[in-house]
Amino acid sequence: MPCAFCAIVAGESPASVVHADDETVAFLDARPLFHGHVLLVPREHVETLPDLPAAAVGPFFERAQALCRAVTAAMDAHGTFVAINNVVSQSVPHLHAHIVPRRRKDGLRGFFWPRTTYADAAERDAVAASIARALRTAKPSQSLLK
Repeated sequence: MPCAFCAIVAGESPASVVHADDETVAFLDARPLFHGHVLLVPREHVETLPDLPAAAVGPFFERAQALCRAVTAAMDAHGTFVAINNVVSQSVPHLHAHIVPRRRKDGLRGFFWPRTTYADAAERDAVAASIARALRTAKPSQSLLK
């Protein structure tokens, strides 16, 4: 099945493009949470953030940062919400960052996830240790620790 976002990047499907360059394309979400909800995608087809080549991560987030500023200004918003789903809840299997304008008391509260707690400090520390161990044992190209 063809990728809907690759079709937009290629100009084969219509979209309201707000930015395009050699690395990325940004366009309005067809089903926005609020007007001004933008999707930022890499031109290269990658499905998730972990699949994005390391050299492309900085440029991708530089564009996301610029879009946060632009969406806030253009939509007279108080700020933005930025989100990326990786596999779960990812409606199109092409990496995309949501940049959503936010206003105080806009009614968007906890719409993505229920909050939880750890049973105690020991459980919390065990989870932290597990994540730290995974960082240390990741492939060099995937690790934060150099």
